[in-house]
Amino acid sequence: MKTKFPHKKIKTTKSQKLFLRAMRLIPGGVNSPSRAFKTVGRTPIFIKKGSGSFVWDEDRNKFIDYNCSNGSLLLGHANPTIIKAVRKAAASGTSYDASTKLEVQMAKIITKLVPSVEMVRFVNSGTEAAMTALRLARAFTGKNKIIKFEGCDHGHADAFLVNAATENNLIGVPASDGVPDSIAADTLIAQFNNINSVRNLFEKYPDDIAAVIMEPVATSMGCIPPLPGFLESVRTLCTLNHSLLIFDEVTTGFRIDLGSAQGEYNINPDITILGKTIGGGLPIGAYGGKQNIMELMAPSGSVYQAGTFSGNPLSLAAGYQTLRILSTNKMIYKHLEDCAEQLEDGIRDILEQADIPHIINRVGSMFTVFFTDSQVTDYRSALNSDTELYKQFFNALLNEGIYFPPSQLGTAFLSTAHTDAIIEKTLRAFRRAVNLYL
Repeated sequence: MKTKFPHKKIKTTKSQKLFLRAMRLIPGGVNSPSRAFKTVGRTPIFIKKGSGSFVWDEDRNKFIDYNCSNGSLLLGHANPTIIKAVRKAAASGTSYDASTKLEVQMAKIITKLVPSVEMVRFVNSGTEAAMTALRLARAFTGKNKIIKFEGCDHGHADAFLVNAATENNLIGVPASDGVPDSIAADTLIAQFNNINSVRNLFEKYPDDIAAVIMEPVATSMGCIPPLPGFLESVRTLCTLNHSLLIFDEVTTGFRIDLGSAQGEYNINPDITILGKTIGGGLPIGAYGGKQNIMELMAPSGSVYQAGTFSGNPLSLAAGYQTLRILSTNKMIYKHLEDCAEQLEDGIRDILEQADIPHIINRVGSMFTVFFTDSQVTDYRSALNSDTELYKQFFNALLNEGIYFPPSQLGTAFLSTAHTDAIIEKTLRAFRRAVNLYL
């Protein structure tokens, strides 16, 4: 591959100036590390607005967006119904630290649609929901250790900031400064899609594991679906060992299917974590499960969690309208599947014609193009991808008006605003990017 573009680059003068200012005011210049664009070798673009399947940056560059606010915008940017609902809610007040009717309505629709959820509690982020789900699991089981999977992201609570274990040491070590060794010692690391790695941990700690927390479809190391039988086997191990199974469906919730990933794969977890889609693009998190588990939460039980902005009326207004649209239009998921399949097939054809090694993993409207010739089934196989090649393609696509995730280990997303015409336009841009490199 060539190392320089033979065609003009987009101008990002305003974004670069903003980043320099941000570097003096915000750590690293960004409020989330993935926005820094370090892995794709450039300074970040600063987004000014979004509409449908498009975003515009401060330099007026227009991009077809396959980031979709990291999967949060299933209905696209600035969906008119969502905007109308948020404006109506805001006109009545933005926060009360008191209960609202909308909380009850939102809880009702979630418990109706998600198979395993009988009661649900709303919080402000996926991290907060995951953190509380662990506390709840420990209280319910009376055990302390948890199993998480290498490469799966559940937010930035201390228990989740643990890196890979070795074959000789099944206990992970802190992956971030500021995380006590004592907390890391209670976090056990397994390999996604490797049921033996889970079984070995249960055999070594038969009476100590409170829960297994997992993404049913991994999205934080690229899109990696579960191998046949894997989720079922994890469910069985949890049941046999009196441990809870926690599905982190912050990303997959209502994106894969109306019943979320657990409905698609017919697996009932004990606790479900939700976020992203249920906020309709606004900040939110939630955790839910069976009544006998959830009633341990204060004030009905002794497990404490509280928040001034939990169940914020603006987030719930956007989320409720999103779920209402999804549940009343059964063609939405078919549209997403058809467009995603069209895009996957087109990208594969282009890369095959160019003789570029690649693997495309896709589940519904989520996908990742891995630049490797080996199957990607876990974090370690994802790391075998050619990150330098992905960096080149990311920048080539950006110059052609296509905004992909700024990391080889990111997941791309479609929204209902991505039409056949948008997919065709994307593929033409993708082909130009490939041809201009070769």
